[in-house]
Amino acid sequence: MRWTSVIAVIACACLTGCGGSPRSASTSTPSTVSATSSTVAAAPAVAPGPVHPPPVRRAAKPCPSRSSLALEQTAAWPSTKTPCFRAVVRALWRAIQAGSTRGAVYAFFPLRAYEQVKAIGDPRGDYTGRLLADYVLDLRAAHEVLGPGARAARLVHAIVPAGYVHWVPPGACYNRLGYYEVPNARLVYRVAGHMRSFGIASMIAWRGTWYVVHLGAVTRTGEDGVVDDPSDGPGTPEPSLTC
Repeated sequence: MRWTSVIAVIACACLTGCGGSPRSASTSTPSTVSATSSTVAAAPAVAPGPVHPPPVRRAAKPCPSRSSLALEQTAAWPSTKTPCFRAVVRALWRAIQAGSTRGAVYAFFPLRAYEQVKAIGDPRGDYTGRLLADYVLDLRAAHEVLGPGARAARLVHAIVPAGYVHWVPPGACYNRLGYYEVPNARLVYRVAGHMRSFGIASMIAWRGTWYVVHLGAVTRTGEDGVVDDPSDGPGTPEPSLTC
C-alpha cells in the first residue's frame, strides 16, 4: 500500500501524543513612561551577559491532554458546543482540505482509549492496521471529492444529529467498556460558490469528547478510500449500524 509510510508516521504520533491547534502567544501593550530631567549617577561598567526574552504565555490546549486518556471512561454526555469539539472538527477539515494527514490524528479516536475499550487480543495492531489505515485512505478520498478548488473550500459547519446519539454497552462490538456513538454526522462546506457536504460514518466519545473512529465507512469490502454520502447542500444524516 502506498500509504504505508504515512500510516507509520501517524501511528507514531498516536503513541507519543499529538499536537493541538496552533498556540498563540499573548502580548501586552507596553505602558508609556515619561522621562524627567533628574541627575542619575553613572552605572558601573559590567560585561554584557546573555539577553533572555520574557517567558511566552501559551494558550491552553482546548482538548484533554493525552496523558488523561489513561483515566477511566465516563458516561459524560459529549457536547458539540465546546472549544475541544471545534478543535477536533477544524483538525479533520484542514487535513481533508490539504490532502495531508498532518494534524489529522488530533481528530481521531486515541490509541490509549482504544486499548481500554476493546476486548480483543491485539487492540494496538487492529488500531494501526485497520482503523488508522482506513482513516488515511478516507482522508485522501474526501480531499479528491473537494476537487481542484480544495484549497479554497471553506467549512460552514458540522452537523451532529443528537437524536442518533446512543450508548453502546460493554460486551457489544467486542467492547470491554461502553461509550457514546453517533453515526453519520456531516461536514458542510462551500466550494466555488456551491454548498456541499459529506458524512462522518461514526464518531465515538471518550470521557465526554467526540472523536472520529470511521470517516468514510464502518465496514468496507475493498482497500480504496470511501466518502460517506457526498451531496449537494447540507445533506441528510441517516441512522446506521454501530458495528
